[in-house]
Amino acid sequence: MVQLEKFEKYLIEEFYDDYRSGEMSHRTFTRRVAFIMGSMTAAAAAMTLVGCTPQEVPRTTDPMPRPSPTSSASLQGTAASPGNATTAVPNAKSPLSVPEGAAGLTTATVKFDSGGTEISGYLARPEGSQRGPAVLICHENRGLTPHIQDVARRFAREGYAALALDLLSREGGTANLDPDAVPGALTQAGAQRHVNDFKAAFEYLNGQGFVEEGRIGMVGFCFGGGITWQSSTEFQGLKATSAFYGPAPDLAKVPTIKPAVMGVYAENDARITGAMPQLQQALDASTVKHQLKVYPGVDHAFHNDTSERYVEAQATAAWNDTLAWFRDNV
Repeated sequence: MVQLEKFEKYLIEEFYDDYRSGEMSHRTFTRRVAFIMGSMTAAAAAMTLVGCTPQEVPRTTDPMPRPSPTSSASLQGTAASPGNATTAVPNAKSPLSVPEGAAGLTTATVKFDSGGTEISGYLARPEGSQRGPAVLICHENRGLTPHIQDVARRFAREGYAALALDLLSREGGTANLDPDAVPGALTQAGAQRHVNDFKAAFEYLNGQGFVEEGRIGMVGFCFGGGITWQSSTEFQGLKATSAFYGPAPDLAKVPTIKPAVMGVYAENDARITGAMPQLQQALDASTVKHQLKVYPGVDHAFHNDTSERYVEAQATAAWNDTLAWFRDNV
C-alpha cells in the first residue's frame, strides 16, 4: 500500500483541489503526481487515495511522462539602478507589485555554499550600504518564479534585504526544469535539505555588510509556508517568521520554536486551516510568541496575485499584518 509523506500528501491534495476546481487539466494533474511519486503505479495509487474515480486514475501500465523542454525565460536577477528600464511581473494584479529595475532598489543573483554545493538566490535590497533588517523567502511548489522575485522586491521597498532561494539549484534551477516536474523534484529532495539550505542562507545574509547582524526573519508561501514552519523549529537565530497557509510543523517540536511565529490562513482552505486549532493549542501551551490569523472569504494561495485565487483586499491585509509582525519582532 502506498504511504504518502507529509509534503507528498500536501502537494497531491493541492493539485487535486486545483483539478476539481477546473484550474488544472487532468493531464497536468496526472503528470505532476507521476513526477512526485516516481512511477505510474504509485501515481495511480496516490490519486485513488485523494479521491479520484477509477476513470480518472491512470493505468499502471502507462509510461512515465517525459520532462518537456522548458522555454521559460531566465529567472536570473540583474543589478538594478534608477536609470534601468523597469520590467513588470507577468500577470501581476497587486497594486503592491514592484517591477524589476524600480528606482531605489538593487537586485542580483547571488550564490553561496550549502553543504559543499553552490546554491543560487535572488537578492533584492535598498540601494546603498546602510545596514538594515533582512528576510529569507521560501517559494511555493512552483519554484523560484517572477512572482516570488516580486515579493522580494516588495520587502526591499520596505527596507529589507530579501533573499529568495532557488531550492532546485542542485537540479539546474527552476527555469531549466519542466514546470510539472518542479513539485516532484522539491518533494524528492526532502524538507530537511531545504531547511539546511535556508540555514546556509541565514549565515550568508548575516555576514553581509548591508545586514544588521541578527535581524533576520523568514516568510514562505504554500509549500514554502511548511518549510518556514519547519525552519522555525530548527533555527536558533531567526527573529520572526510568517507562514502563509503552509502545513503545520510537528506539534511535538512546537516548544523548541525560538522566533516569533505568525500563521496566515484562508477561511475556505479546509485542508490547511482545518488543522490550525491543534497548532493553536500547542502554541498556547508553550512560551512561543505567536499569532495565527484566518482571513475571511478566501481560499488557499489568495496572496499570489498571478493566480485566479488572488483577492486584493485580504492579500493586502495579510501583507500588512506580516510587515507589522516583522517590525515588532525583527
